[in-house]
Amino acid sequence: MREEFEKLAAAGKISRQQIEPLTHLSANGYVFHRSWGIGKIANWDWLFSKIVIDFQSKAAHPMDLAFAADSLKPIPSEHVLAKKFDNLPKLREMAALHHLDVIKLVLQSYGGKATVDQIQQILVPDVITEDWKKWWEVAKKEMKKDGHFQIPTKKTEPIVYQVKETSLKDRLLTDFKSAKGLKAKIAAANEVAKSFSELGDSSIIAEIITTLNADINSHQRTQPALALEAIFLRDELRQSTGSAPEANELDAAAIWGQVNRPWAILEQVSAAKHRKALQSFREANPTNWSEVLLSGINNSSTKLAGEIASLLIHDGKLQQLKDHIVRVVSQHTASSELLLWLAKERSDAFADILGPEVFRAMLSAMERDQFNNELKRSNKLGDFILNDQSLLVELIGSADLEVIKDLTRALQLSPCFDDMDKRSLLARIVKTYPAVQSLITGEATKQESALLVSWESLERRKNEYTELVQKKIPANSKEIAIARSYGDLRENHEYKAAKEMQKVLMRRKSELEAQLVRARGMEFGNAKTDQVNLGTRVNVTELINNHHESFTLVGAWDGDPDRGLISYLTPVGQALLNRKPGEEVDLDFSGQKRRFRIDSIEAYHPPIPNGADEPAATAEAAGSATEPDHVPA
Repeated sequence: MREEFEKLAAAGKISRQQIEPLTHLSANGYVFHRSWGIGKIANWDWLFSKIVIDFQSKAAHPMDLAFAADSLKPIPSEHVLAKKFDNLPKLREMAALHHLDVIKLVLQSYGGKATVDQIQQILVPDVITEDWKKWWEVAKKEMKKDGHFQIPTKKTEPIVYQVKETSLKDRLLTDFKSAKGLKAKIAAANEVAKSFSELGDSSIIAEIITTLNADINSHQRTQPALALEAIFLRDELRQSTGSAPEANELDAAAIWGQVNRPWAILEQVSAAKHRKALQSFREANPTNWSEVLLSGINNSSTKLAGEIASLLIHDGKLQQLKDHIVRVVSQHTASSELLLWLAKERSDAFADILGPEVFRAMLSAMERDQFNNELKRSNKLGDFILNDQSLLVELIGSADLEVIKDLTRALQLSPCFDDMDKRSLLARIVKTYPAVQSLITGEATKQESALLVSWESLERRKNEYTELVQKKIPANSKEIAIARSYGDLRENHEYKAAKEMQKVLMRRKSELEAQLVRARGMEFGNAKTDQVNLGTRVNVTELINNHHESFTLVGAWDGDPDRGLISYLTPVGQALLNRKPGEEVDLDFSGQKRRFRIDSIEAYHPPIPNGADEPAATAEAAGSATEPDHVPA
């Protein structure tokens, strides 16, 4: 083939610099183009100085030899890309049955090494068509047992294939010794701990412990968080071998004893070791550990705050934790990280403190973060509020309508959400509290017909709503929290009863809100008597037997049939409304219709309760009560 290229160069059809690349292309048989991918050489057209290539998306594609020399990369037939091109089903079968053979093929195709991301990019989705993560976990375990693969501690570093097999012990010890710095040594020693059951030799453990002890001593003041992690790992390794401590070695209590700001240390400890670090702090400070941890929970990351809370709850200090949260929430000093943990947690143990004030504190925390430019990193709390469809509704569920209106205004003015996100959150509020629709849109919306009621009955409903929101619902939340502390919720009858009562109370709360937003208080003393209105007594005669009766039309919540007081919303009330003396009317009594004649209409004068507000309307002003045009909140 080289001779043919020499002839073409002599004829001036290609340059002499292109002879070598074209020779490599002909020797390998497969090519790679950055746009068209892998292809296989199908033919050489010497007459027209072209090469014909079968690409996956371009079969029998002709290309000038000069252009091919500059744009194509030769691919050997043993390369994984060539295998994918020629026989993808066979490669998939290999991946399913022989994980290491596929990884070896990939690594050898790329000079003996490749990162995890590079391997994934090559195999997914063509070869590994389903769960890559699961496949890779199995493959990684097999590589650790095999002596040909060198697996780095960092994901960004390449996996290396070695022709010469190395024992697991030698590989682990080599990785540990070559690690630079205590952090890298901890990572390498962790791999030893994971593989200890397969080693069958404790001598490597003794060597690692000695090295770790030396580094712990040198890092105890400069990097106490790393020293703590090294102590935890050292103790874990020693426990696996049952060996005795070395003379004068440092323990976790010695590290904590020389730390003035434990919070800085706890945040520097890796998240996986937070629980271990907190437990060691508690053991080192048995008298005041809970007070110290609580004093810093508001300055902790979400993960650390959760671990602190778990430790406090486990040690019977739930109420102490809740009191602290209530204090920082009420003072609007709660951090977004602490509130994010509380929002994620929101178990029944915290039901009595999860309310509208928590959402208000969330807005304050996010605004404070924004002011301090902390939102440049992320707005995790804001994202969580948006993504959790039930959080906002749960937090404001026990609030009364005026509080909801205040929170709605605060959300509208908050700079923490863009317009689209605000609309999404406001829609959730409106769905639960339709009465705030006009506050959001800035205009009165068409609502259901108003409920005309007496001032006395309106006051009763308001008092019922106030007691429900301020006393019964909070008391029920406490009952749920107490019952939950009894354990095993499946057999906890007190817990189930409290949760059922919660449903009843919340249902009644919704009913009262829907009614109160439509209610219009009025007095019935000045009703016109030229036709039947609210506040009039109607004297009638039943035509079939000449029997005389009286009905008094009253408000929606004022009916008392035993006293002849009929709500205007009842079938009888609706049939009488707006009728005049002398008219005949059919009245429906429990499905039985009876015909009456209206004889006379007179005013009804109910007693006015002490302390009632000024009337918002009168029966005269109400006129026809069937189609009111405005419903005040």
